[in-house]
Amino acid sequence: MILKKQIFFLLGAMILITSCNTGGKNNANSEKDNLHGKITISGAFALYPLTVKWAEEFQKIHPNVTINVSAGGAGKGMADALSKMVDLGMYSKSVSPEEQAKGAWWIAVAKDAVLPTINANNPVLSDLKKKGLTKQKFFDVFITGKIKTWGEAVGNGSKAEVQPFTRSDACGAADMWAKYLKGKKQEDLLGLGVNGDPGVADAVRKNKEGIGFNNLGFVYEMKTRKIYQGLDVIPIDLNENGKIDPEESFYQTMDGVIKAINDGVYPSPPARELFLVSGGKPTNPLVVIFLKWILGDGQKFVHEAGYVTIPSEKITEELKKLN
Repeated sequence: MILKKQIFFLLGAMILITSCNTGGKNNANSEKDNLHGKITISGAFALYPLTVKWAEEFQKIHPNVTINVSAGGAGKGMADALSKMVDLGMYSKSVSPEEQAKGAWWIAVAKDAVLPTINANNPVLSDLKKKGLTKQKFFDVFITGKIKTWGEAVGNGSKAEVQPFTRSDACGAADMWAKYLKGKKQEDLLGLGVNGDPGVADAVRKNKEGIGFNNLGFVYEMKTRKIYQGLDVIPIDLNENGKIDPEESFYQTMDGVIKAINDGVYPSPPARELFLVSGGKPTNPLVVIFLKWILGDGQKFVHEAGYVTIPSEKITEELKKLN
């Protein structure tokens, strides 16, 4: 009886050793017991929902790892990363030469887009859905201020005043929306300044004559994939023929917009890549493991969270930056 117990013990030990020394998924099981530490992340509202999802899923695999994620705008993410206040910054616009000179290091992790948003009870909603707005008309709302009423926007007699909202914090959403409007900058945008993506969405939701712009994840509800109650999206008249053609009508659901981004139908900007940045190439092994996981298994959560995956060749390119 003692001999049998010893044999069973040895067999169990061999199985354990074998499972710890095989590659792929079994390595993850080994890391589950050994990986520990803390990662801090701050920055862009655009990337916040997806980063929270990544953090939750990574911590399920590695319960001894803590990942703290906070939103505050892309500008804060970059500043915090460069000052080493956080391990990683969430960044939703191109890294500038000035930021590169300060030591900014970055990888692309996903794609999304900024959408023009309005109140669901807008006084000319029916006309907007049929006709949309051209880039020039958005330009005359947010840059020149020439369009002052919704009647002027859609060509009817409405005297309802257009109330634009913009972002008061340095952010990728405003930067991308301004770039779409003939290469302008965030500071060129007209409107009442509101802090954060949730702030702009709430301001538009409370003002029937309001118009703003929001990142995809703050326009559509994640579970239903439909537009949040109280908001709507202004279709962009991409071919500028004065009407929204079937191929331009994809805003009803989040997945419709994601497909349009993926197919290159929705323009870039305001579609764009999203980045994780740091002050120099990461040296913390835990951070490197997390980033490699994001570019690997973590990509399966991208679409679920309402984003667009980056192409496989781009992932290969980004992984090289970590090696």
